[in-house]
Amino acid sequence: MSAFLLTSCTTSDSGEDPADPRPTSPSSNPTRTANEPSEKDLTERAQAAIAAVQSGSLVEAGVERVSDGIHTEPGLSKDKAYRLNLVCVGSGSARLEFVPAKAGTEASVPCDESVVQQRITGDKPVRINVDGAKGSTGVIAWQIDAL
Repeated sequence: MSAFLLTSCTTSDSGEDPADPRPTSPSSNPTRTANEPSEKDLTERAQAAIAAVQSGSLVEAGVERVSDGIHTEPGLSKDKAYRLNLVCVGSGSARLEFVPAKAGTEASVPCDESVVQQRITGDKPVRINVDGAKGSTGVIAWQIDAL
């Protein structure tokens, strides 16, 4: 009976071969070097930068990978002013655009932790798109505040 218990404690249910010397844990990421921050660290830095510039009552917010981009259609009230705050943390840049174009101004968002702000008016339904430039990495935090 004790031999069975000892065996069951050392056997892995994950399908990993204990004799295989290659690391297979989720924390090992061969594309990330020791000097690069984790996605969690980038997210925390981006959220802190957005929190520092909050300028009204929160309407909508989020954090996305640069590679996924932001694609949202917030519910904005007609004839009310809003502020969109964006920050990209990582490397490269992203492009901000609005549909319809007159809802805001297109802008480049560098992934250097600087906050980009845009004033938005809620005349018609608005779609906000932020897409990362080719090769850009990191996270984008965003927040829309009613002014």
